[in-house]
Amino acid sequence: MQDVVFKALADRTRRTILTRLAAGPQTVGALASEFDMTRPAVAKHLKVLSDGGLVSVTVKGRERINSLNPQPLRLVADWLRLFDVFWDVQLAELKHVVEKETRGGSD
Repeated sequence: MQDVVFKALADRTRRTILTRLAAGPQTVGALASEFDMTRPAVAKHLKVLSDGGLVSVTVKGRERINSLNPQPLRLVADWLRLFDVFWDVQLAELKHVVEKETRGGSD
């Protein structure tokens, strides 16, 4: 599941679509009007997002309403949290270097 979510997020257009859907559900036509691409191209992006579980589709008459499903983003957030320790160590080392230089190089 995690791989299809990352694949869906790998494209800037799809990330932009998710941002648009975070503001509320939209049809393919409404989304396509915001991009310099055809409706079928936007529909293909929505299909990848849907395959990743990031978008759900509701059919209302002839319209297909696309909505953000943020739940799979939790997988991404959890994976990124694994690197918090790395950044904590890097920032602590940077702080040490800056403080050492501020004190005139003595340790």
